[in-house]
Amino acid sequence: MHPPARHRPYRPARWLVNPHLQTIWGRLARRLPALPLRRERWTTPDDDFLDIQRMDAASPDAPTFLLLHGLESSLRSHYILPILKLAAARGWEANLMYFRGCGGEPNRQARSYHSGETTDVALVVERLRNERPDAPLIVAGVSLGGNVLLKYLGEQGEALEGVITAATAISVPYDLARSCQHLDTHASFYTNWFLKTLRPKALAKVAQFPGLADPEAIRRSNSMWSFDDAYTSVVHGFANAADYYRQSSAIHFLGGIRVPTLLLSSHDDPFHPPELLHEVAGIARQNPALVTEFVDVGGHVGFVEGAVPWRTSSYCERRAIEFGLSQLNNSRSTVLEAR
Repeated sequence: MHPPARHRPYRPARWLVNPHLQTIWGRLARRLPALPLRRERWTTPDDDFLDIQRMDAASPDAPTFLLLHGLESSLRSHYILPILKLAAARGWEANLMYFRGCGGEPNRQARSYHSGETTDVALVVERLRNERPDAPLIVAGVSLGGNVLLKYLGEQGEALEGVITAATAISVPYDLARSCQHLDTHASFYTNWFLKTLRPKALAKVAQFPGLADPEAIRRSNSMWSFDDAYTSVVHGFANAADYYRQSSAIHFLGGIRVPTLLLSSHDDPFHPPELLHEVAGIARQNPALVTEFVDVGGHVGFVEGAVPWRTSSYCERRAIEFGLSQLNNSRSTVLEAR
């Protein structure tokens, strides 16, 4: 049986007095660990590629951990290296899947990634399982990556029972239309941050594939909604941004999930309206596979703990590992009882 993870309750840093400070503290002040990662490039069926950052397991039967990152994240994002370090400290194989175009090099095909694209995740899950078929697989997704994860779990339903042991979805927007409206209206500085990289990457794609989308509409986009209307929806086959959001929002797929899944979010997350989590909690109560942990304070992928600013940690990172360990032990106990 895997050593249990002692659950320590979340104690938010009292000196971070609002959700925006919780959200940006890690990006501004966190020192990231150095890890012995290696990058692998996997070819996709459509002649594109996925880059995977990897660390080997300590033993052949140690679990495999897969992390799906957020919108426009990179290895420098404040949560990626720390959570991979926690997984590796347990002896697990640790993997980060870069969504197409996020690994520092443009992908080859016209399409890239979006909140509802799950075929690449399915490819990576299948390959990880084939590489180590006897190792339990634990998956965590953050923000956009969490939405992708939940949509994938809901689409696959019972087919993933015995394939993925546990999943954690952190700071998921759940309803993309309402979250984009909330972000564009109440926290547009985050929108501006994302558009600084999204617009140039989109314009580079249009230059690579003339006629793919209207470059002037991309240049004019000044909100997530207008960007997704001008580019994301057009390139990926949706009628418009509203259609993209409707088909891709995780909230519509929660009922189909059969893998034990932790939904970890904060009520003060500035990336979605506060009432959204109450609706998600109501849906989750009807599905025994879902465990909700919605805290009052934490911002977006913040969950900063620590009595002083120079000594902090993130609850969401250790909680994802704890939840995975709890499900590993539950699974092991079930097998022993069956014998």
